[in-house]
Order: sequence, then C-alpha cells, then structure tokens
Amino acid sequence: MSSPRVLFYVQHLLGIGHLARASRIAGALVDRDFEVTMVTGGTPVPGFPGEGVQTIALPTVTAGDKGFSGLVDGDGNPVTAAFQEHRRDLLIEAFRRTGPDVVIIEAFPFGRRQMRFELLPLLAEIAASSRPPLVTTSLRDILQERVKPGRAEETVALVKNHFDLVLVHGDPGFARIEETFPLADEVRDKVVYTGLVAPPPPNEAAEKFDIVVSAGGGAVGRELIGAALEAAKLLPNALRWSDNRPEPAAGGFRHIRGRGSRGRQPLSFPAGFRWLARRCPPFRLAGRLQHRVRHSACRMRVPPHPLYRGWRDRTEHAGGTARTARSRRRAAGGGDHA
Repeated sequence: MSSPRVLFYVQHLLGIGHLARASRIAGALVDRDFEVTMVTGGTPVPGFPGEGVQTIALPTVTAGDKGFSGLVDGDGNPVTAAFQEHRRDLLIEAFRRTGPDVVIIEAFPFGRRQMRFELLPLLAEIAASSRPPLVTTSLRDILQERVKPGRAEETVALVKNHFDLVLVHGDPGFARIEETFPLADEVRDKVVYTGLVAPPPPNEAAEKFDIVVSAGGGAVGRELIGAALEAAKLLPNALRWSDNRPEPAAGGFRHIRGRGSRGRQPLSFPAGFRWLARRCPPFRLAGRLQHRVRHSACRMRVPPHPLYRGWRDRTEHAGGTARTARSRRRAAGGGDHA
C-alpha cells in the first residue's frame, strides 16, 4: 500500500514562525510514513523545511517596507499581476502533479489574505477535481482579529465551502479560537485543537550567559538588539543575541562589545533558543517564539515590534507568556519579575 500524499502550502512574509511550525508538522508526518510535498513562497531559510520533505519553491514574495499591506518580490520590487499569475499557475501545477490525498494550507482563510490571488484558484481546482483531497487549514492559536466589515463572514464561507478541518495548533486551556474569531461557533464542527507544535527536547547546555535577546526568526528587531548590546556594556557577563536578519544588517552590531568577551557573539536562530531552552528548562511546549519561553522560569521582557502595535494576537501572547512565566518563577522561588 502506497503512503498517503500530503501537499502543504506555507507562505512566510516577514518572520519564519509560520515556516518553522509548518516544517515541524511536515517532519512529523514524514516520520509517520506520509509523503509530504511542501510548497513554500517566502525567502529561503536554511534548515527548513527539513529532511525527508519534498519542496517546491514558488518565486519569492515578502512583506514590503510598509508591512503586510503590500507584497514585493525577491528583489524588492512590487508584485505585478503577471507575477501573481505565474505563481498561481505553478501552484496549481504542483497540485496536479502531486495528486495529494490531503492538502494543508497554512493560515488561510483566517490569515494570509494577501495570497488570495493563488489560493482561491487552488481551492477552485481542488473542488473541480475528480477525486478531491481532504482540505485543512493549519492555524495558530490566537488570531489577528478582523476589523473590516464582512471579513469574518467571508472566512466562514470559505471554511464551510472548501475546508474539512480547522487544525488549531494550541492548548484550549490557554487560548480558544472563539476568543479572537467571534464567528468560530459557525465552524466549530470542523475545529480540532492539536496542542502546541514542539521541537525536540534540548541537550544539556555547554555554555552559560546572563541574557539572551531574540527578535525571533523575523527580519525586524534591529533597534531592540542594538539597545540590548549597548546595555551589555554595563554587565559583568555576556549577552547573546539571535535573529534572522541577513548580512550586512547583522554585521552592524559586531563593533559592540560587552565586558565579557562573549558579549559580542551572535547566535543563529533557532540555535539561540536551543541554548536558552537548556539554560531555563523546560521548553517542551513550543512552536512560536513565545511558546518557547512560556514554560520557563526565566525572567523576560516581551516588547512588541512597532509593526505589530494594535495586533491583539501579539498582545494576547505576550500577556499569557508573562502570566505563565510569573507562575513558573513563583514555583521556582524566583519572585514575580517576568
């Protein structure tokens, strides 16, 4: 009997959290004898999607300088209609060639509305196929709420017409989908909570540092890391920082030295959090950046990037992370700071 085939679509636009979570899910499916083809459309990230996962890379699109309101190609040029049509055709061809039993679409239709130009035609192609696959959306636990009239209703209609399951990668004891998507009750028969998507447990730490600063896997956070490195000059030990910004942006920090010789050394992402997980265990529940620290007893600051100001999903995660961290520190006898 042949292995079931999965086509997994994921588009990361700014950070790599979407790609990282999807890659872990894809890897787990491969370990369970699924044949997984992942369609990616963002800037390539070393180490993702991972071994055993077949990859189809669409021409790169990312968020422009103005955030998520506009898309640019790999050269930073605004995406054109011809570019969109080319990606759409490549995506539909990937579906036809793969002949999947299951299609997983990351975020959409709850997010990634920018990709409607290719995802709506894909859903139409699936619906018209002679043997439609099971279709599911792969969703994070706290959503960015829709503020424009009709958006939530549009999402519900798409779920009802095209999706068999809504996989919510979270713990309903921490956050439920209806808290940030008010029409969730209309699709509750399709919702399945999977739990948080976790990396493997880390090994013991070989090094120790006072502070680890991370901008996650995103291309933002220069101001945060720069300020932390300047503050490190006042510290007796070392600071490590981690982000996903390409050179030469990252190289701009190399002249800053803390009093410890290790204060100027960067950490790759996710290596930085592999180290932090060993330093402040346990990190068994992970997925997005804050999931990695939520169950630690470490003191932390969770400053949102200006791009995300007003985004309830970010503030809800930060608040929940701080509350859980305080509880962990009290249990560990470390006080209330988080």
